Amino acid sequence: MSPREVAEALLRRWYVLVFALVLTAAGAYRVLHPAPEFLSSAVVVLKPPVTGNQPNQLTNLQPPLATLSYGVVEQLESPAGRKELRAAGVHGAYQLIPRNSGTSATPRYLIPSLQVQVKGASAEEADAAVGRVIDVYTRHVTDLQEAQGIPAGSRINASVLVAPSAAAVQGTRTRALAGTALLGGIGGMLAALWFDQYALRRRSRGKGAQEAPRAAEELAVTG
Repeated sequence: MSPREVAEALLRRWYVLVFALVLTAAGAYRVLHPAPEFLSSAVVVLKPPVTGNQPNQLTNLQPPLATLSYGVVEQLESPAGRKELRAAGVHGAYQLIPRNSGTSATPRYLIPSLQVQVKGASAEEADAAVGRVIDVYTRHVTDLQEAQGIPAGSRINASVLVAPSAAAVQGTRTRALAGTALLGGIGGMLAALWFDQYALRRRSRGKGAQEAPRAAEELAVTG
């Protein structure tokens, strides 16, 4: 189609463009007035046992704490783990992010930490969900050591290093608004052009169906 034909088609189907404009305006309103969302974050750290006279089989690994922590994270990120967290009341989007606490004075991965993030509709809901994730994480750490028969005094313990704290999620509204306008404009033009072609083809088939009996009658008369 030439630019002139495109312009004529858009003018013929102006009502499709108006409908697309209304939908785009509704989408822009949602972008400018989003539902409140909060992101809560906490940090959990694994601490080695304080006694040295009772062996902990899990500390035979190098590095033992990071390996144990990452193993628990993989369990919680599996389908079974996600189902377990949902059963515990964690329904928002969440992330389990292993952190390296190594510094120039502390060997890398000696005391690994885990950042837990959960989104919720309110600050209280997000903080509570983070607490539930930490509870499930701590229970897995305990269960792994109980399965090895490790005495309670020689176990690796999970401790909350940074308590859950929620903050409002602030998106980039101008970028979202520009994307909504671009999507609405392109979508409206494509819909108008498609509907115009559909209507023209349907009209052409209707004319063909009306002319066929007439041609048959003329053929019969001449025959």
